[in-house]
Amino acid sequence: MSTTADLVLLLKKELKAVHMTYADLAAKLGMAESSVKRMLAKGDMPLSRIDAICRALKLDFAELARRVADAQPLLAELTQAQEKAVVADKKLLLTAICVLSQWTLEQITGSYRLSQAECVKYLVQLDHIGIIELKPQNRYRLKLAKTFRWRPHGPVMDYFRDNALMDYFSGGFDGSGEGLLLVHGSISRSLAPSFLERMQRVAQDFAQQHQADQKLAEKDREGYTLLLAMRSWEFEAFAALRR
Repeated sequence: MSTTADLVLLLKKELKAVHMTYADLAAKLGMAESSVKRMLAKGDMPLSRIDAICRALKLDFAELARRVADAQPLLAELTQAQEKAVVADKKLLLTAICVLSQWTLEQITGSYRLSQAECVKYLVQLDHIGIIELKPQNRYRLKLAKTFRWRPHGPVMDYFRDNALMDYFSGGFDGSGEGLLLVHGSISRSLAPSFLERMQRVAQDFAQQHQADQKLAEKDREGYTLLLAMRSWEFEAFAALRR
């Protein structure tokens, strides 16, 4: 959530942008210039005062709040508590996966057995958790960075390991556009991070293509799940045979 200090910081930038001095602002607010300086320096004031400054700047408070929200850093990872809240309800987890793919409320309710009221309830929960910023007409802004990932040993990945991993790998990977590659080798430890970076770029390319293809008709799109992984590992049965 945006803090008062964030709002005040943006107001200072607005004052500078329109070349309004503290003396000018003080005159519009009916305050002493020294009081205005002290108030803005502390960065802490009631919303009524912020609203008065907005009027002096002819700036809409809602627009100011939106700009502050948009300026907040995007999350690359959720906290343990946030992830725990997501997996506490399967329908909430489903909604979270859908919003990560930028689905609309209509797409979610049209694809899954969720009523509009249920879906809105889950969107509100995701807003409270911090994954999205819910906007009018049930639109939302995703608050996650492009580099976002679930915590490697967090509640969500633990849930998928326990409930989805075997289901995923039980497929034949022989359909159109499907494939499963298993490559083993010994390489320089210094080069391993560069391979991981390439994998991350592939994942980002996939996510960006998903966004670009949302303009296509649904009949021209197919749902795919891309799983990329690399780790220092040896099959347990082989490791047991080592000398």
